[in-house]
Amino acid sequence: MTDLSATAGVTDRSSGTGQSGDRGATDHIQEFLRQQDPETPCLVMDLASVRHRYRQLRAALPDIRICYAVKANPTPEVVRELVALGSSFDVASPGEIDLCLAEGAAPESISYGNTIKKGRDIARAYRQGVRLFATDSPADLANIAENAPGSRVFCRILVDNKGSRTPFGRKFGCQPRTAVALLLRARELGLDAYGVSFHIGSQQLDPGAWEHGIRAAREVFDACAQHGLQLQMVNLGGGLPAHYTQPVPPLADYVRAIETSLDRHFGEQRPQLLIEPGRFIVGDAGVLRSEVVLVADACDGENRWVYLDIGRYGGLAETEGEAITYRLRTSRDGDPCGPVVLAGPTCDGDDVLYQRTKYALPLTLRSGDWVDLLSAGAYTASYSSVGFNGFPPMRTYCIDGDQE
Repeated sequence: MTDLSATAGVTDRSSGTGQSGDRGATDHIQEFLRQQDPETPCLVMDLASVRHRYRQLRAALPDIRICYAVKANPTPEVVRELVALGSSFDVASPGEIDLCLAEGAAPESISYGNTIKKGRDIARAYRQGVRLFATDSPADLANIAENAPGSRVFCRILVDNKGSRTPFGRKFGCQPRTAVALLLRARELGLDAYGVSFHIGSQQLDPGAWEHGIRAAREVFDACAQHGLQLQMVNLGGGLPAHYTQPVPPLADYVRAIETSLDRHFGEQRPQLLIEPGRFIVGDAGVLRSEVVLVADACDGENRWVYLDIGRYGGLAETEGEAITYRLRTSRDGDPCGPVVLAGPTCDGDDVLYQRTKYALPLTLRSGDWVDLLSAGAYTASYSSVGFNGFPPMRTYCIDGDQE
């Protein structure tokens, strides 16, 4: 159980790099919230922080193609900024393809990374100029061959997600031996059997986790080579973290671990490389402001219940299982604190954010006060439901801290 009794205010428990830029984003957002006092709940994104994070990653991994995972935050202004910086994009649907193209992305910068897609959606993407597709099953591969002839395909393999706060389970990816068979079949179908991808889980706290995928990718490369098929690319997936309540290793540790593993398994035969960051780029760029709807004593007599005007269905889906624990700031920071259970506003018994994780908030907290969730730029707006219980989807505002 995580003890957050000291985190009523802005407490930075992370050890990651880039913190000065992140604190600057928080300061700029706080000023916007003070001046504009927008209706809550809302998410405020600092585009300067998005640029800072992209450039930081670009400098750390200069030879790796960065494909921003659009699902992390599909706000058009965010996509537009990344287009201007030269980013590529990992997309999962026709809607995300349309968004990227509308904001100026070139079709060749788009990787259709979802292994679950309709044939007609593949055909639509192909007509729009997309030529890079992920797969992990014979049925999907057949759909690609039929609807996107001659395209590049890469096969997602299943790897260990240990160390991830939000692992993928077994929904995506196949065993390496299956990947070999699929890539050989792709060649027979006239597709360009391009390479291999893996994902070691989102919010990965173990820099060494990429070793599992890189080692498995090398096995697939070698097995395909025995059949005369020379693969070209390894997609390293996502997993680079944002800063919540748990300590996060610095980016340099991740880069060192990835580079060491690539040297170990590929040496001078290093393939073309892709990486799909989402949370790392946008997570720390956002602050989610909520309002306290109600504070009530619990029937057990132990903890107060603090009900916010946002919950699991309004954008905080990642609180399921209390996997992601946000740092909090309130309008009454500095007052004496006590333990609380945090919950959302809907008439649903599962709309409880934190009751096992120990949070302490000011004893003076009342209806109408605000509570900010820090580093909330990833997987909040994109998870905001449309109209559950009649609550409207959360609004996103974008500011530019470099222009304040």
